[in-house]
Amino acid sequence: MSQLAFETDNPSEEDRDRSAGPGLHAFRPIPRISIQAFCETDAVARQVARASEDRRMAKAHTQVHMGGVERAVELFQTVPTPNLILLETSAAPRDMLQCLAALSEVCDPTTKVVIIGHFNDVWLYRELIRNGISEYMVAPIDLSDIVGVIGGLFVDPEAKPLGHAIAFIGAKGGVGASTIAHNTAWSISSLFKNEVVIADMDLPYGTANINFDQDPAQGIAEAVFSPERIDDVYLDRLLAQCAEHLSLLAAPSTLDRVFDFRDDSFAHLIDVAQRSVPHVILDVPHTWNGWTRTTLARADEVVIVASPELANLRNTKNLLDTLKQLRPNDASPRLVLNQVGVPKRPEIAPLDFCSPLGILPMATIPFDPALFGSAANNGRMLAETDAASPIVQSINEIAHILTGRLTLKAKKKPGLTSVLSRLKRKK
Repeated sequence: MSQLAFETDNPSEEDRDRSAGPGLHAFRPIPRISIQAFCETDAVARQVARASEDRRMAKAHTQVHMGGVERAVELFQTVPTPNLILLETSAAPRDMLQCLAALSEVCDPTTKVVIIGHFNDVWLYRELIRNGISEYMVAPIDLSDIVGVIGGLFVDPEAKPLGHAIAFIGAKGGVGASTIAHNTAWSISSLFKNEVVIADMDLPYGTANINFDQDPAQGIAEAVFSPERIDDVYLDRLLAQCAEHLSLLAAPSTLDRVFDFRDDSFAHLIDVAQRSVPHVILDVPHTWNGWTRTTLARADEVVIVASPELANLRNTKNLLDTLKQLRPNDASPRLVLNQVGVPKRPEIAPLDFCSPLGILPMATIPFDPALFGSAANNGRMLAETDAASPIVQSINEIAHILTGRLTLKAKKKPGLTSVLSRLKRKK
């Protein structure tokens, strides 16, 4: 199996933009800083605007203005300067320093300035750096250049690399998304000896504690309801050890209170977890509200688990379309088809299910009530129940793909089926 790579005869401008900056996925989130950009050309303004909408820039507050040095000087005569100024100028190398002199008179000492110029001149670069400019970029630039430069200036290079946050969500309730998430986490931890944290985000009905036969006194609720206490030490106290390299942030699974959260209630918790371990598995409940939307938008990778029937197809299509808007610079979510082949249940063939979506599943897992039921009832993982099962091998392949150890490549099938048309009810 390999990473899906669909070929098109005439890629759109959006597709070309999405492919720009192959290292974008490796960049870490930008902290909460203020950024003001002053652009002379539409091309640079467009890339800055796109960078500001990227999930890695979600915490930063960015404003884009048309106009160069003169516009910046005019604005900052009356308002304080931000943490970072991005300034495009078409001035010639010998004139640029003189043009920037007026800006230096209105800039706060702590403000960093990045110049976007149109001349590739080593002398100019050295003079700018010597005069306190943080970085010089040569147009044309793309969003990965912008995010990379900002990250280099504001993300502590001595900090531990952020872990990889992978969010699992079911296209419909009961399709087994939590089971796939938990078993994938187990495979990553056991196969690669990497530290993994599972965050069970279904606070009233979460099943991770049952699946791992755990009954911790504390868990994710304590973290969410006391965000001011969250740090690496406090997080360690909340984790339940499931295996040598696997820890669980368990849901309380009780109804003694309601669990209503702000859109960003889980954001700090996830950030802290990512600083602690290489892999964070987010078991997102099948619901749609502000915090689930934010969690999916900011995750490094999203996996949709679906069963091959019509409601799942509709919901998967809606999720793909919405996440494409929320994550315009990221690859499409992954798809896992689960519970395939339920006896006497009319199903959509996997190929017909996937064709309207434009993606193929990274795994197709057959219906096996004996294996899944035995594992669930005994609080064990599938690999502990039957390591030789082909389903376990499929889970292992998912683990390889999500950690970048296996790459899928498959061509898009010509033509689409009419399955999606079933979703349109006749008037």
